[in-house]
Amino acid sequence: MQPRNYYYFAATLPYISYGDVPPISSESFRELCFDLLDPSDAELIRYCSYDPRLAVETVQPTGSDFIDLLMARERTFNLNLAYLRAARLKRPSPEDPPHDVPRAEAVAKAAFEMADPLEAVIYIDRSRWGALDAMVGIECFSVNSIFAYLMKLQLLERRQYFDAERGSAGYRERYDSILNEYNSKA
Repeated sequence: MQPRNYYYFAATLPYISYGDVPPISSESFRELCFDLLDPSDAELIRYCSYDPRLAVETVQPTGSDFIDLLMARERTFNLNLAYLRAARLKRPSPEDPPHDVPRAEAVAKAAFEMADPLEAVIYIDRSRWGALDAMVGIECFSVNSIFAYLMKLQLLERRQYFDAERGSAGYRERYDSILNEYNSKA
């Protein structure tokens, strides 16, 4: 089925690029989508998320080739990353990870090998951004461009949290809570 076009809605969206301040929150944009999209397209908005559990659990076709590819890409990425982490920790890993989307598998491997966690996250997010652009292609007025815009807003929001001081404080807080939990059990 050919994706539906939303000429006016898509044309009114401000241009964004990776690293920009989001012009609108993803939550506000999500609400706008529910108001402006056909109900069958608006129903698919729930899949426009970087929640790893959603991607892993969404294996049945959704009715949208774009969303199906998005879920396959995220599922391939997340399960490959989990597999690599388990192998490094010498822990039992989930079954063999999927190889459905070779580029997502390659991104997981490359990010996993990076020594700097922030560099790895930026690499992952830039790869996601590029994948969204490739998936939309020249269909800049289609519902797929609306889905991609929502996903990009989430990446921009996430990017706003990349602050070394806050990250270090969060890491120390998490590390201390793990130590306290371990010490209380000992």
